[in-house]
Amino acid sequence: MKAVVMTAAGSPEVLQMQEVPNPAIPVGNTVLVRLIAAGINPIDTKLRSRGTFYPDRIPAILGCDGAGIVEAVGAGVQRFRPGDEVYFCYGGLGGHQGNYAEYTVVDERFVAPKPASISFAEAAAAPLVLITAWEALYERGRLEPGEQVLIHAGAGGVGHVAIQLAKLKGASVSTTVSSEEKANFVKQLGADQVIFYKQTDFVQAALDWTNGEGVDLAFDTVGGETFDKTFPAVRVYGDIVTILEPDANTVWKNARMRNLRINLELMLTPALLGLEESLQHHAEILEQSATLVDQGKLKIHVSHKFPLKEAAKAHQLLESGSITGKIVLLISDE
Repeated sequence: MKAVVMTAAGSPEVLQMQEVPNPAIPVGNTVLVRLIAAGINPIDTKLRSRGTFYPDRIPAILGCDGAGIVEAVGAGVQRFRPGDEVYFCYGGLGGHQGNYAEYTVVDERFVAPKPASISFAEAAAAPLVLITAWEALYERGRLEPGEQVLIHAGAGGVGHVAIQLAKLKGASVSTTVSSEEKANFVKQLGADQVIFYKQTDFVQAALDWTNGEGVDLAFDTVGGETFDKTFPAVRVYGDIVTILEPDANTVWKNARMRNLRINLELMLTPALLGLEESLQHHAEILEQSATLVDQGKLKIHVSHKFPLKEAAKAHQLLESGSITGKIVLLISDE
């Protein structure tokens, strides 16, 4: 089969189209998926530039997000049959094969039926950001109806999903953006307050929006100094969730003074630690999200599509920054 292979750690040019052996015939509870599209995420570019979690297994095939059609099933499979359309977040970390390829094999427990109302490209863009935003807001941040939430980079991959999930929960949303185009985009998603962070102090804007009290929950998708700068924008005894590792120079004084609950969200933990029940939970999140998508309550925005052979160009674009929504690789025709 054709696949884009990471031949070494380095620049996007280390991603090379190659012929590689087909995956093994599915056995037990596994399914063989003919991939139609693969999502691209920041974790892909980080692993490509720094090396995967399994450096002894180079070359490797990246790509956590995939969507495609079940081609064959193992004898123990009960939930799927050939011809079913599916999507999932599995592989691509350097161990199990990723989704920059024509085929992959996945345990049926970690796969969800694809939303029927959207394309394979949109479905492939969805899993990692859906699971991340869902866990960050609903599970780490314990978001409740009527609360006020600040979401950083609301036009980004995780951010644009987080806005919608927060609104579906009955929360009010303030979000940071860098341009008028992105402001219009997040308003269409339901954002109640838009902050142009390059021109405006987002902390003061959030305080003004909440009558000086601060938001109930802040969701940091940016990291670095944005994380600790956000502390005074959160109410006393409030929550902040970050998807980045806090910097060693983080100043914790405001967080401690305000008794903030600090939450870390890494949706890759189940895959890295082999937590099968948690991987099943990810598939359950995708099933619930598919229902919301098909009901017209949740949308996935794909800003750019590249053919599989241009994976390096897709990585270059993502690393250039300031992307609205998601980037997707098209592997075969839908």
